[in-house]
Amino acid sequence: MSFSSLVQDLSLRDSSGSRRRGDASVSTINDAASRTSHISRAMSYTSTAATSVSISGDISSQLHAGYCHPLARSWQAERQLTKSMLIYPLFVSDQDDEEVLIPSLPGQYRRGVNRLVPYLEPLVQKGLRSVILFGVPLRPGTKDALGTSADDPEGPVIRTIQLLRQRFPHLYIVCDVCLCEYTSHGHCGILRDDGSLNNQLSVDRISDVAIAYARAGAHCVAPSDMNDGRIRAIKLKLIEEGIVHNVTLMSYAAKFSGCLYGPFRDAAGSAPSFGDRRCYQLPPGGRGLARRAIIRDINEGADVIMVKPASQYLDVISDAKELGRDLPIAAYQVSGEFAMIHAAAKAGVFDLKAMAFESTEGILRAGATIIISYFTPEFLDWLTN
Repeated sequence: MSFSSLVQDLSLRDSSGSRRRGDASVSTINDAASRTSHISRAMSYTSTAATSVSISGDISSQLHAGYCHPLARSWQAERQLTKSMLIYPLFVSDQDDEEVLIPSLPGQYRRGVNRLVPYLEPLVQKGLRSVILFGVPLRPGTKDALGTSADDPEGPVIRTIQLLRQRFPHLYIVCDVCLCEYTSHGHCGILRDDGSLNNQLSVDRISDVAIAYARAGAHCVAPSDMNDGRIRAIKLKLIEEGIVHNVTLMSYAAKFSGCLYGPFRDAAGSAPSFGDRRCYQLPPGGRGLARRAIIRDINEGADVIMVKPASQYLDVISDAKELGRDLPIAAYQVSGEFAMIHAAAKAGVFDLKAMAFESTEGILRAGATIIISYFTPEFLDWLTN
């Protein structure tokens, strides 16, 4: 019986009982008032009974109280974004006084070494804890088939490491390790005569570059080349150098090929001159391959596992957290993701700040505890305010 039928039934029974008692002396007005009183009592009864039935039937359905207040809502998150989770990408060129806006990457600049300290000082004061460096050689003749300028002591990365260690001693410095910015062909290693990647030579070269950055003072080296075996090679050389105890090895273990890297390649000048990177970066549908790569790199000595891109690969971030449950998991919200959010916000699809948080919280929820984000300067303000 429905609540309304129950109310009607109880009220009719009560009024019928009154008529049977033959109280003819009661006026029509009093009779109406009596019926109203009985109906009110019946409604109160049915409301109480219905509430009791609802709660006793399924008390676990009562969820609203757990998130009715802003603070209570924040408690529902397994991971909440903090400033210490953020790593900010920096593009550093060999033009010392350069400061050039990257048109396809809103609000981001390529800077020379002399421009870095004035830019970073206010960010460090706001709570910036970490940066990741990408070198951009622009001088004529600096690129060749072997990427020899990648570990040049006078190149932008090593000079920046030394400068930042001196000026910002508490800033954690991560160095991306790859050859694509430094090779004349734009690929992430050394090529064979037929244009395919020579994995062994590439690993030897990549590991040498990683050691050069570590010697210069990098706290963390992060190989992004996706050559097989490079984590083991770097780990062994760190051991040989006697610095394995204080240099973190962050692996781009699950780096997928795709179309979300365009703005980055504009910034770093790293687009391949021919072909693509599908033979060494993971295919977008290759979840099983990603799991295998994550397991491999954990076994080879990675201290941190990274998934890149982030928003389109939340399942892989979750897998990484499952497979590397005792390791920090990093996720790189890449240039294309960042540019898409800006474009949609500019078109009025949503609020920029709201979507920056929503997309990042999704990445955290999937299992990441480190976020490489171009939104870092804004987050430093937003998380403070």
